[in-house]
Amino acid sequence: MITETSARGAGSDFAQLSKLVAASGLMGRRPGYYATRITAVVAFYAGCWAAFVVVGVSWWTLAVAAALAVAYGQVALVAHDIAHRQVFRLRRASEVSGRIAGNAGIGMGYGWWQDKHTRHHANPNHEELDPDLVPDLLVWTKSQAHAATGVPRLVGRSQAFLFFPLLTLEGFNLHVAGVRSLADRSLRCRFLEGVLLIGHIAAYLTALFLVLPPGMAVAFLAVHQCLFGVYLGSIFAPNHKGMPTLTGDDRPDFLRRQVLTSRDIHGGRLTDIVLGGLNYQIEHHLFPSMPSPNLRKAQVIVRRYCEELGVTYLETSLVASYRQALSSLHEAGAPLRAARTPS
Repeated sequence: MITETSARGAGSDFAQLSKLVAASGLMGRRPGYYATRITAVVAFYAGCWAAFVVVGVSWWTLAVAAALAVAYGQVALVAHDIAHRQVFRLRRASEVSGRIAGNAGIGMGYGWWQDKHTRHHANPNHEELDPDLVPDLLVWTKSQAHAATGVPRLVGRSQAFLFFPLLTLEGFNLHVAGVRSLADRSLRCRFLEGVLLIGHIAAYLTALFLVLPPGMAVAFLAVHQCLFGVYLGSIFAPNHKGMPTLTGDDRPDFLRRQVLTSRDIHGGRLTDIVLGGLNYQIEHHLFPSMPSPNLRKAQVIVRRYCEELGVTYLETSLVASYRQALSSLHEAGAPLRAARTPS
């Protein structure tokens, strides 16, 4: 379960920061905010499907597909907050609503993703311990490049240029990973997750091929899922990619492990909405259960505290974060390009 308890064992630096943040009242729940946000996301989601039916057999339906990709992304962000216990106090309420949003709403294996995300939070950007750094398609460090075989070795040479095109596959990957996780007997509520996940996929495909002719249905599916993947990837890529990576026993104290491997993205309220509050990635990693609308205020406290400690705190623009992430990917793939160059 993703909760504040992941901070147990933190050093005194984090303990002092935690006291400051707790005294500010920013750990308090925001039921009014989440009631409004969830209502708006559900209305947007339902409105997109209503528009799909109303537009019907027309190539304008591809515009609906694009809007639905954003709706799916917003549902994923709500599921993320639910998983971190930002929305509901009780575990059961969080799990039920999380499965409804994830499995039934967008075809994401909620239990699988929650386990993966919990391990990421415990060891962000750790080469051996962070599941988000597994070199299954891309290589994230030069050491991974040296050991790469198969697809990562082939793709890694040009991965900085292929990164955004490859994000078009992320939506499909999310669905496939969710279905594959159903074979894991350790998955909690495996039957329920399977019913909701398969039910979503069946209802989704039925709706597409019932309303649209086959060619248009396939085009809708491609536009929707590809843009959904790009949106998700564009939300999560700025958070850690291009930041320092850890390996082996290189595990600094909790505060430094979270701050030094994360970056914040500056922007206004629109940025908060589009990125779902994950633009305050440093604060989110330090206080996972803090409601996302409180992260903006927490940033002031955290940044000042890091300055007092002399801990590097990085905040940049969204474009600069992508530039840093792509530069890091290009550098990580250097050994593969060198190996290809004739001596």
